[in-house]
Amino acid sequence: MSKTHLSDTMASTPTVTPPHRDPADVAPSESYRPADPVWVYRDGWRAGIIEASSPRAVTVTYRPDSHRGTGVDTFTAPYVTSRFDNDPTLDHRGLRLVRRTPMNRGPLS
Repeated sequence: MSKTHLSDTMASTPTVTPPHRDPADVAPSESYRPADPVWVYRDGWRAGIIEASSPRAVTVTYRPDSHRGTGVDTFTAPYVTSRFDNDPTLDHRGLRLVRRTPMNRGPLS
């Protein structure tokens, strides 16, 4: 019988708090990459986006409440898990950066 990992089945907000997570279900912090969608635990699970990762922790931009504002904080691995749900406030912000128009178009424009 194979064991189903939490990260393989999670499609909505997690319900297990970090102290109660199975260590086998906790991905190492260095496995996350910038722009990965995640859930972070800060007074409840919040939608977030990875900004940076290291062997010890990740830096995440996240929605601390239900409003459109964001916060940035550092979390250790038990307080982060992959997110598959879409968050319109966070998930498409990188597209705006790609679509920007450079100030200096140079001779090729």
